Amino acid sequence: MPEIFWNRMTAPALRELAAQGAPVLLPVGSTEQHGPHLPTGVDDFLSTEACRRAAAIMVAQGRPVVVAPSLWCGLADHHVEFGGTFTLTLATYHALLRDVCRSILTAGFRRILIVNGHGGNVTALHALSSEICRELSAPIAVTSYFVAGQARIAEILEDQDTLMHACEGETSMTMAIAPDLVDGVRLAEAVGPQIALQSDPSEAIHVPRSFHEVTSSGVAGDARAATAEKGEAMLDACAEALAEWLMK
Repeated sequence: MPEIFWNRMTAPALRELAAQGAPVLLPVGSTEQHGPHLPTGVDDFLSTEACRRAAAIMVAQGRPVVVAPSLWCGLADHHVEFGGTFTLTLATYHALLRDVCRSILTAGFRRILIVNGHGGNVTALHALSSEICRELSAPIAVTSYFVAGQARIAEILEDQDTLMHACEGETSMTMAIAPDLVDGVRLAEAVGPQIALQSDPSEAIHVPRSFHEVTSSGVAGDARAATAEKGEAMLDACAEALAEWLMK
């Protein structure tokens, strides 16, 4: 398969892909606590993997595409109390996204899809992408891989119908791509309350809370039913949804 990762290609190869009208997938995630059993890089790893699989689908259809280096740090202040977490201020995140997108456009590309892997980034990304589009005078779309594949994810999971945090879904997908990073000894502890991944629209007033107030384990959902097979199926479903949108 032709190379798809930006940072593994030469500048001339990237110029050629830009001239062919290749879209750029920009994975964004977070580096934060993921309970007692998962690595802190889960959101970064999974958004990148969803992009990689989507790009592979496109290449198989003869379509040019590039996967940019991931933004591994996001908005994770609510996880800081657990330790192991990096986080940015909103102003820094805005500036970082704008400058990365500007670099992609300056390199000759004209179509960017930001693919998010962290629930805490969602609201900000929707607002910031509109501002960045206006600032750069370019179309920049944004999605979360787990939203793009939500319908299929709901069919695959047993104990929940959406991704939560360090849960059956995220644990399954990590088992699929990096089983050596899952601490099976501590999987039995990976249980927490079921929550909405994004703010519940039925709440009339939003009160920011530390994730530690929500779950003492650092987990939302139940990871004990996780399997690598579920993870493979979820990642493939999300990738198919991303590729389908890009190839319209």
